Amino acid sequence: MQKLMIILASLLPSATLADAFDRPIPQPQSATAELLFLVASLALIAALVAVHLLVRRR
Repeated sequence: MQKLMIILASLLPSATLADAFDRPIPQPQSATAELLFLVASLALIAALVAVHLLVRRR
């Protein structure tokens, strides 16, 4: 019985049963996303300046 199931499973073309891939459509960024990116960029620059000042003192 197990061999019969293996044979049937190998004969069943599972690739033809799969749906085609639908490529996602990119959406424009919102104003909120751009504002948060600006805040994160400024925080990164502030952290880099702080590390520079700490390392320069040594």
